[in-house]
Amino acid sequence: MNANVKKRLSDNMMWLVLIALIIVMSIGNSNFFTIANFRTLLTSESVKGVMAFGVAFCILTKGIDLSIGASAGLIACVTGALVQPLDYASKILTGVQLPAIVAILIALAMGCAIGAIQGAIIAYTKMPAFIATLGGQLICRAAAKVFTTRPVSNLSDGYRFLGNGQIGPIPVIVVVFVIVCLLAAFILGQTRFGKSLYAIGGNDQAARVAGINVERNLVLTYVWCGVLAALAGVLLAGRAGSADPATSGLNYELDAIAAATVGGTSHTGGICRISGVLCGILILGVINNGLVLLGVNDNYTNIIKGIIIVGAVALDMKKNTRKA
Repeated sequence: MNANVKKRLSDNMMWLVLIALIIVMSIGNSNFFTIANFRTLLTSESVKGVMAFGVAFCILTKGIDLSIGASAGLIACVTGALVQPLDYASKILTGVQLPAIVAILIALAMGCAIGAIQGAIIAYTKMPAFIATLGGQLICRAAAKVFTTRPVSNLSDGYRFLGNGQIGPIPVIVVVFVIVCLLAAFILGQTRFGKSLYAIGGNDQAARVAGINVERNLVLTYVWCGVLAALAGVLLAGRAGSADPATSGLNYELDAIAAATVGGTSHTGGICRISGVLCGILILGVINNGLVLLGVNDNYTNIIKGIIIVGAVALDMKKNTRKA
């Protein structure tokens, strides 16, 4: 087989896997291959997808962010409480009702702050990202429960628009997902910041020698991830119409990391394609959606996802060994 053909097959293998999964699921259930179901699939995976485009940047630099699910839950609770009607009997923050746009901007600011703090700890103390963000996860989840012991509900229509609105037949949440995907692709492919992340992930010492400010770029990486986690929190609360301090965003970071990993983002650093991350999101979405339609137990779904994740990392390690 021609070397170029082999390379193209290798680079696009996950897309072939996605096509194969779609064919299998369509054969298994006739309701799978319908416009209505694909709309449901994209809507349900958009929140995790937005997170995946954030955490992929961290993985590209040999890092990780385990706090995104918990920070999304915290931010959803806090900003959701800001938009509850003043006359709502179960209002969390009495006497306060902000316009939706102000609450959303506060959410993004909170995500930026959380990301900046974690990024600074990782960049300047050399603490492993796993430890720093695991601590952030515990703090954010506990902070949400301290903030409120009950779900935040009856959110304003304006606040819910991003997660629950529609532009014609297209859900706004899917539009947001696509915009984030395009923005992530632009940043990695067309900006100095994106090129710096590839250099840092490949060899941070060589990046320093080349004049790249490694610490600053690492902080910005976690700020980006934190902002997308905040946006995901707004989408999540908007779609559900409420935010629960105990369960909102719970384990979402695992699916986001899985999507980035399945999509070819290497945990050894320096390798990431946004198109691959998109493919990983769709693969996990097809698995989740298809197995539900087939009536498969959730536990088996998680087993299948676990096998796919481990297999994807094993293939990635094999590729890197060959290159070495």
